Amino acid sequence: MATGSLYRFGVSLEKELIDRFDEAITQRKYANRSEAIRDLIRDSLVQRQWAENDEVAGAITLLYDHHAHGLSARLMHIEHDFTNVIVSSQHIHLDHDNCLEIVAVKGRARRVRKLSCTLKAIKGIKHVTLNTTATGRTLK
Repeated sequence: MATGSLYRFGVSLEKELIDRFDEAITQRKYANRSEAIRDLIRDSLVQRQWAENDEVAGAITLLYDHHAHGLSARLMHIEHDFTNVIVSSQHIHLDHDNCLEIVAVKGRARRVRKLSCTLKAIKGIKHVTLNTTATGRTLK
């Protein structure tokens, strides 16, 4: 049933499954099931965009020891090779030895993943994560 741009529909689920879902939405502080389901649908659509090599966005975080020989220069070289997907980067000194770099990315999913994997493979990098999302144009 449609009400303006809002559509209502029914879903049949096993009691155990809906009970577990209700627990999860309570823990995550959703106002209601509809909000939780909307979020699940959006997540699924974002995953599809990444799988289909659409234009996507995200953030790559790197943790590394800045004392590692030649590491900073290697990172800079790689980031220059990927200027077509890097929007910006932020360098944070966590302590005397450890640095955190946050790289905002936007571009084709395969190219963004290639950058993330390239960074992850560098000797001296302690940890890399790729946080995936969409550009926002296709999600309302």
